[in-house]
Amino acid sequence: MDPHHKPRSERRRRRPPISCLLCRKRKIKCDRETPCSNCVRAKNATCVYEAVSPPPPSTWKRAMGVSDNQSTKIHPPDDTHTEMQTDAAHTPSAVMTAPSGPSPSMSVPSDRAIMTPSSQPPTEELHHLRFRVKQLEEQLAKTPRASAGPTTPSPNYNISTTTSYLAGTFHVTSESATEGQPPTISRSIMHKTRVFGQSHWMNGVAQFAEVLDLIEPMLHNEGARAMTNLSKCKWLGKMIKAQRTPAWPCSPTLDLPRRDVADVLVANYLRASETVYRVLHVPTFRRDYEAAMESKNGDTAFVILLKLVMAIGSTVYDDRFTMRATAIRWVHEAQTWISEPEFKARLSLQFLQINILLLLAREIVGVDGALVWVSTGELLRFAVYMGLNRDPEFLPRMSCYSSEMRRRLWNTILELDLQASMESGGPPLCSLNDFNTMPPGNFDDEAINQQNPSPAPDDVFTDVSVALALRKMLPLRLCIVKTLNSISSHAGYEETLRLDQELRGASKQISRELQGYKAKGTGARKPSRFQTRIVDFLIRRYMTAIHMPFFSASLKETQYAFSRRVVIETSLKTWCNIFPMSTAMASHSQDKALPLETDDLSRLALCGSGSFRTSSMQAVFLIAAELKTQVQEETSTLGPMSLRRDLYSVLQEAKKWSLHCIEAGETNIKGYLFLCLVCAQINGLMRGLSREELPTVLLEAADEAEAGCLSILEGKIDAATVDTNSQDDMGIDPVSEIMADWSLMVSLPPQESLTSANTWKMPGTHFYLGDSGNMDWMTMDSLAACASYTVDGI
Repeated sequence: MDPHHKPRSERRRRRPPISCLLCRKRKIKCDRETPCSNCVRAKNATCVYEAVSPPPPSTWKRAMGVSDNQSTKIHPPDDTHTEMQTDAAHTPSAVMTAPSGPSPSMSVPSDRAIMTPSSQPPTEELHHLRFRVKQLEEQLAKTPRASAGPTTPSPNYNISTTTSYLAGTFHVTSESATEGQPPTISRSIMHKTRVFGQSHWMNGVAQFAEVLDLIEPMLHNEGARAMTNLSKCKWLGKMIKAQRTPAWPCSPTLDLPRRDVADVLVANYLRASETVYRVLHVPTFRRDYEAAMESKNGDTAFVILLKLVMAIGSTVYDDRFTMRATAIRWVHEAQTWISEPEFKARLSLQFLQINILLLLAREIVGVDGALVWVSTGELLRFAVYMGLNRDPEFLPRMSCYSSEMRRRLWNTILELDLQASMESGGPPLCSLNDFNTMPPGNFDDEAINQQNPSPAPDDVFTDVSVALALRKMLPLRLCIVKTLNSISSHAGYEETLRLDQELRGASKQISRELQGYKAKGTGARKPSRFQTRIVDFLIRRYMTAIHMPFFSASLKETQYAFSRRVVIETSLKTWCNIFPMSTAMASHSQDKALPLETDDLSRLALCGSGSFRTSSMQAVFLIAAELKTQVQEETSTLGPMSLRRDLYSVLQEAKKWSLHCIEAGETNIKGYLFLCLVCAQINGLMRGLSREELPTVLLEAADEAEAGCLSILEGKIDAATVDTNSQDDMGIDPVSEIMADWSLMVSLPPQESLTSANTWKMPGTHFYLGDSGNMDWMTMDSLAACASYTVDGI
């Protein structure tokens, strides 16, 4: 062997390659860009460089202590791969692959690329990391930073403000379906310090702002009597609510009504509410009820529970709600007892039952019912704190009774969460990932007291069949509420149609199940008429809500015609479900023949508050919007006017029904007043009145409506307590009084006291919640819900 011949392994390239692999292979000049011009012309997806060293290489190598025989690699200066580059530096076969397009701000010339040895001592690696950090800091300083604040609204996002004497100030957030079009899709409404999502009933009423604009000038000029009468009605309503509301705190007592009255109230609750929202174990409750009625010194906790049961049952006691004041007192007693700082000693299933019943009673009786969504957050955390969100299979062994009661109560809490979210327009407080509790077993109440009972087959109707039917729709309904009320909700029409299709499929499945129970023999148990109607009512409530954002646009744009048809037909069926005596139900003779005295659902909507009342009024106003649009469309044609008489009859029935609600104890007349104004506008348009003539007609309708309400309220106030002739001397500012409260359906009884002949004292809170002690985690959810429900400073 030639002694001067060097082995091939000892040969090395003196000059490092500076061209990419493609240019080296083709032996053409490379401009060393990333990618280079030759790769761009060749349309290569990548441009690969290997063993490129920064100038001057010898100086850099000496500073880093790297010898020439060490392999060197290049790493792209991309901030998205910063976390991986330290590990990649030790990979012997690493190469740099440049993207096909240049990075706008993070790419650097290849002469600034970094040489990383395949193996470095710790000191050398430290120098390398410092060099790399310095380079990234320089690149970051040159990169324009994105805004850290919230995203700005899209160009088609708009907030319109409406202010009037009758309604106060409303801020309507809306957007258009396509950019460049006027905003037509309602997203949320803000009134005073409250923000209502898309499921809130007010989204269906806001489109009647034109009525307020028409009558507003008349109130300044010729509407002195209307303003005075409205102020008198407002004053009388405050006095009536003050007489009903007991002083706070309202200490619980063991006093119960007569046995015959108590039996009726308990039967009303067990026949109506308990068949849908399972709270009690009925055999155990009946046993304790008998003991409480016979004993004069009963258990305070059970007496509180019993009074809440009777308060809910009193709403269907008669069609005048004669026990309203007593029911309000029972609710205040329960709230006082709940507010006592004795949480740990009361953490039991009975404590949860009392909390659930209190929320139901507050909403139905009308004691601060608009804030039930806030209190639901506290109840939800109580349940989680007690482990109800965990299925009993994952907890220490317990009896079948305890397991099933925990599943039933958790299922009811989920229903209350959804219902409160729909009513308040707020997001739901629980998601499917927050629990693993299974649905209740298909047991009758008597069965779970037995040893190792077996659930009944799915085709057998039991005490929990209706609750199980609603539970099957829970994921879909939860998705609908989140889509409607989420803060980032901008669901398009395609999503609405998808939810509509899924809801219709689920509705058909439940209908088949309930009809299957009815189709069985005479000896088999079947769902009651109240149960089937309440399920239908809840489903139609969701159906209306998902199409509500597009209803206003559907009255003008044909692309949303399907939503228009769905909203109107669903609203009509909702009204007929609540008011079965409607002439629109002429084809359903069996419903029309049913007397009102035995109709629990109709009495709940007539005497109670909450979703039954609000959904009914929302359906009426949506039908009114359709009639108004039909009249406007027909007046532009030369033929005779053709309107849907069934829809027009609903408006006439709704006026009588709304006035009947005031006779049953409702003190807020604005729902009835606004409905009379809308009907007067539609009648004026049908008569061909011009826009200049309509304000006079509206003012006359307002005077007539207020006069009728004034006479009813004067008959309800206790003359022995308050002089009804002193309202002219009260010194109440009509504008501030009218704008102070705007709730078409719900009457919130504030704790007010008349401190002098002409001075009102209105405390800021209704309930003293007491010292929470170590249970702050429970109330934090209520605080967060309240913050989501309100907007400070507005």
